[in-house]
Amino acid sequence: MRIVFMGTPDFSVPVLAEIIGGGHEVVAVYTRAPKPAGRGMEMKLSPVHAMAERFGIPVHTPKSLRTPEAAELFASHDADVAVVVAYGLILPQAILDAPRECCLNLHASLLPRWRGAAPIQRAIMAGDAETGVMVMKMDVGLDTGPVAMAERVAIGSDMTAGELHDRLSPLGADLMGRALAALSRGGLTFQPQAEAGLTYAHKIEKAEARIDWRLPAQAVHDHIRGLSPFPGAFFEGDFGRGAERIKVLRAQVCAGEGHAGALLGDELTVACGAGALKLVEIQRAGKAPMKPQDFLRGVRAQPERLG
Repeated sequence: MRIVFMGTPDFSVPVLAEIIGGGHEVVAVYTRAPKPAGRGMEMKLSPVHAMAERFGIPVHTPKSLRTPEAAELFASHDADVAVVVAYGLILPQAILDAPRECCLNLHASLLPRWRGAAPIQRAIMAGDAETGVMVMKMDVGLDTGPVAMAERVAIGSDMTAGELHDRLSPLGADLMGRALAALSRGGLTFQPQAEAGLTYAHKIEKAEARIDWRLPAQAVHDHIRGLSPFPGAFFEGDFGRGAERIKVLRAQVCAGEGHAGALLGDELTVACGAGALKLVEIQRAGKAPMKPQDFLRGVRAQPERLG
């Protein structure tokens, strides 16, 4: 089939690879425009953009799809289907109507739970035991279209958002490959989403990354792993170098009690609103992740309580 692929981050890359490997003709790739990055602030291509260039696929990076010019260009691709995976722009009706078949979206949740921008992080932050990927026919709503296929995944008690991302991405690529094969045979059917269990996965805001030690230890643990490795949940404390912000990438719920944020014992065990957390992997600004014992070897003083 003739396919327009629309995606931006690493999560989308295996899906594009699956489509190319499946023998489909990718006539165009739409992705977000390059952004300055790194110390030199050089323009960096999105992961999807970089892959498309390696395969010689034409790439488009419009700021909006709502103009007549954008609709005309999109229609000129004469696509059978558009495949959308974490693209980053809203598709208006003119774009949705352009492909001969439909626009298919791969979404990283079990819809209608966690519609929206951050389904992987929100599922872990909420303490969900299960999530998955779904292939959905897009409409003008926010992840409201009917669903064709799904794969479920258990969320381990210590699984981070990064680990879940890496589990779902190849699984989603395989699912989309099977969906396209069914669509090409006229055998892809859709069912409306359930009305019960609707939740929204709102974009992660910077202010959410600060750890609130007043919460129960399990809630803090879920918050930490849901934001690991990016953007990373953090606390502030003075360990002899002045106040600094330190990210927590991994932690374990453990026994202990005290004032919320208080350090318990010689290791980095922190009292929460109920119970305690032992920090397992942390990261200073601009440094590589490290174990608490390595961190403590260079510490001159420990604060009584973390902020």
